[in-house]
Amino acid sequence: MSNTIQMASPQKRPLNSRTVFNIFHKLLLIILYLFLLSPLFIIAILSFNSGSSLNLPLEGFSLRWYGELFSNGPLMDGFKVSLIVGVIIAIVDLFIGVSVAFVIDRFEFPGRAALSGLFLAPLMVPTVVLGLALLLVLSPLFLTGTYLGIAIAHFAVTVPYVVRTTLINLQTADTSCEEAARVLGAGPITVFRRVTLPIIMPGVLAGAVMAFIISFDEAVISLFVASSGRVTLPVEMFRYVEFRADPLVAALSFLLILLALGAVLIVERVVGLRGALK
Repeated sequence: MSNTIQMASPQKRPLNSRTVFNIFHKLLLIILYLFLLSPLFIIAILSFNSGSSLNLPLEGFSLRWYGELFSNGPLMDGFKVSLIVGVIIAIVDLFIGVSVAFVIDRFEFPGRAALSGLFLAPLMVPTVVLGLALLLVLSPLFLTGTYLGIAIAHFAVTVPYVVRTTLINLQTADTSCEEAARVLGAGPITVFRRVTLPIIMPGVLAGAVMAFIISFDEAVISLFVASSGRVTLPVEMFRYVEFRADPLVAALSFLLILLALGAVLIVERVVGLRGALK
C-alpha cells in the first residue's frame, strides 16, 4: 500500500501587538518626515516654473528663473557679502570658540561659570532684542552696513555653537593620550596641536560649519545692522519679495537648501554627524 505524503501549507503567524506597534511607528515617522520636507519639495518644484507666479500646477518646466537669478545684481552682491562674512565668521569663531572651550574645560579659575554663561547667553536672548542692541552699539561707531560691523553682529550669535560643540567633545574625550604625550616630554602646545586637536576635530568642524550656515542665513540681526551699505543676501531677499513674488525667490531658496545640504554632507563625509555632535 503506497503512502501519500501531504505537504501541509505553512500557517501565517498572527501579528502580535509589538509588530503592529513597529509598523505604526515607522508609518508615523514616514508621514512626519514627508510633512516636514514637503515645503522643500514645493520650493524645488516651483523653482522650475516657466510662468511668473508661485502657483501649482506649473505652467511649464523651465530653467528661466535660475538664469535671471544669476543676472540679478543686488541678489548676487548680497550673496557675495553673506559668503565673505560667513567665511570670516567661521575662521574667527574657530580661533576664539575653541580657545574659550579649552580654557573652560581644562582650567579652574574664579568666574569660570560666568565665562561659560557669557558665551552661551546670546542663544537665550531674542534676536530682535540682540539686533536692536547691536544697532545701538555699532551705529555711533559707523560700523553698520560694513563687513566689520556685520561680522561683529554675527559673531555674537554664532560663536556659542562652536564653544558648545567643542566643549562637548572635550568633556567626552579620552585624556589618556594627552597624559601619555606629557610623560614622553611633549609641551602643552605640542600636546594640544598633535593630540587634543585631532581628537576634538569632529566637534570643531561641526561648529565651524554651523557658524557659517547660521551667519549666511541670519536675517533678523542683519536687518538692523546691514540695511544699508553692505547688504547681506537675506536682507536683499526681503527687499525683493516686498515688491514682487515670482519663482526667482524659489530658485534662490532651493540653491540655498542645496548649499546647506552640501555643508552637512561634507561634515558627514569627513567625520560623521554622530562623531561631530556626540
